[in-house]
Amino acid sequence: MAEKAKPSQAPVSPVKNFFAGGFGGVCLVFVGHPLDTIKVRLQTQPAALPGQPPLYSGTFDCFKKTLVKEGVRGLYKGMAAPIVGVTPMFAVCFFGFGLGKKLQQKTPDDILTYPQLFAAGMLSGVFTTAIMAPGERIKCLLQIQAASGEIKYGGPVDCAKQIYREAGIRGVYKGTVLTLMRDVPASGMYFMTYEWLKSVLTPEGQSVSDLSVPRILFAGGMAGIFNWAVGIPPDVLKSRFQTAPPGKYPNGFRDVLRELIREEGVMSLYKGFTAVMIRAFPANAACFLGFEFAMKFLNWLAPSH
Repeated sequence: MAEKAKPSQAPVSPVKNFFAGGFGGVCLVFVGHPLDTIKVRLQTQPAALPGQPPLYSGTFDCFKKTLVKEGVRGLYKGMAAPIVGVTPMFAVCFFGFGLGKKLQQKTPDDILTYPQLFAAGMLSGVFTTAIMAPGERIKCLLQIQAASGEIKYGGPVDCAKQIYREAGIRGVYKGTVLTLMRDVPASGMYFMTYEWLKSVLTPEGQSVSDLSVPRILFAGGMAGIFNWAVGIPPDVLKSRFQTAPPGKYPNGFRDVLRELIREEGVMSLYKGFTAVMIRAFPANAACFLGFEFAMKFLNWLAPSH
């Protein structure tokens, strides 16, 4: 692997990254939300009673049952929260990455090494957690509520109000440490993989900024796969922790980890793996294509900024 990434031609603009990242986030939610619903339902399904089959035998079974019972709308349950949360979150995520790159450049033409790109990606993970943690908590609660059939929350805003009433701001931010543990290394991997693959896929003598749509889709999709390969174990713990009744895990994620490994073994940390991976490729391919498209538009609109 080459030590240095090829430069992108335009100087890094965190502000353009912000707007283009927001558009990329909208693309990602539309493509990826149905499989996110499946992932959360698989990760949080109750353990099967002795002699009884589990609620869902796997990704495709969960998909089929959701579709039959709730129709296509069932797959898009809880999507208002990620659309409201993901647009600014991806805007902030790409802004953080742009800022991370800019902070490490001595001149605008500096080519960053892969470890530097990884560090810039990790900074974006820190930036997004403040928005991500409450949105994730609300989304997970709404997704499992739909599966359990007990309707406690009328929607994302009602859910946020009830959590705040019951447990204050700490209740809203429950699972923040786990969100950080998931997003900081995973974001580093995400952006580094994308930049590396863009560089690898650029034909000799051509600019990275002229990469074809299929190549951008491939680089973005693979970045999503690498991101989740790092992020799934803390994500499983986070989903369990955020949807648990108050007081169930007094020592936080350590209790969740101990219980999971004791009752279901180490492999349970990769619950929902198939759903995550099937979703990761198309959702992140759509995200980066949306980002690159918006970036080209913004560079055309305001070339010098």
